[in-house]
Amino acid sequence: MTAGDIAAALPDIDTLKDLCRSMAMAEAILNPDGECIYSYSAQWSEAEEAASMRNGSGDEYDIVFAPEGAYIRGFDHESPLSPYHHEDVPQPWPGVLDSVPEVFRRHVGEPAFTDEDGCPVVTACLWRETNAPSWQTGRNTPEGHPDPDGSHWLFELLLDPSPEAFRTFAEDYYEVPVEVEAVRHIYDLRPLGQRHVVALNPSVGAETVIAAAKAIGYPLTVDLRPAAG
Repeated sequence: MTAGDIAAALPDIDTLKDLCRSMAMAEAILNPDGECIYSYSAQWSEAEEAASMRNGSGDEYDIVFAPEGAYIRGFDHESPLSPYHHEDVPQPWPGVLDSVPEVFRRHVGEPAFTDEDGCPVVTACLWRETNAPSWQTGRNTPEGHPDPDGSHWLFELLLDPSPEAFRTFAEDYYEVPVEVEAVRHIYDLRPLGQRHVVALNPSVGAETVIAAAKAIGYPLTVDLRPAAG
């Protein structure tokens, strides 16, 4: 599976954005005191939101949601398409970024997505303009490799947008039972209340959840909304 297969399987921009918000909110409740793998910033810039994945082993992705559409870059540090598999100066694999349209070119050189020398840290790249009918990607497929750019596992939870898939991830990673009905509530983007929080993590504080929901842009019920004034 490559970025081309991912492009054919991803949902539309708004659906993907909601999924990313839900994943980030659920994990923020499960892991309030540590670095989460999945995160979301509703105010990444003045006009943009962003979803991120960092697995702690050097693998990552970012999705920028902008008025022009959405831009995705993924990096699998073991991929044969890694910029660092070159013997001389690191550079993106030919084809990965070559056809990124002008409207998204600023993200290619975004400092958060490049190394200290300005090289884009990327093995997979996808994009979709606001009114476009589908996702697009570059041509970047070496022969004889089942997952050359890391797309299959980097975007695994985006390809299976089910509460059950998130539960499997969370139970494997955090080694705790996860209440799937609470995850389902969050995946439906219904306002989050204290009982849903407690069902996922009875020890997390309300202030922590409120702060995370504000950063993510996730709705809360009255019993979790910060006091006025």
